[in-house]
Amino acid sequence: MVNLITQILQQSEGRIFTATFVKKDGSLRTINCRLGVKKGLSGKGMSYNPVERGLLPVFDMQKKAYRMINMHTLKSVNIDGKKFVIG
Repeated sequence: MVNLITQILQQSEGRIFTATFVKKDGSLRTINCRLGVKKGLSGKGMSYNPVERGLLPVFDMQKKAYRMINMHTLKSVNIDGKKFVIG
């Protein structure tokens, strides 16, 4: 199911979506975000591949900053009026 959700998000063409997941400290987080934002990037890239660690880099629309969603603790995703519940 996580692979399906990842595939759907990658094909979202930058549309805003809502994701709910468990943060590293154990608290639940709901985030409005989108993929493909290039604003503020230095062009250097990251020193690691987040996908290999099960992370999805997104742009948080409220905080106007980049965040990582842990795909292993993902609970639900809302995109295009459809809700996908995991687990």
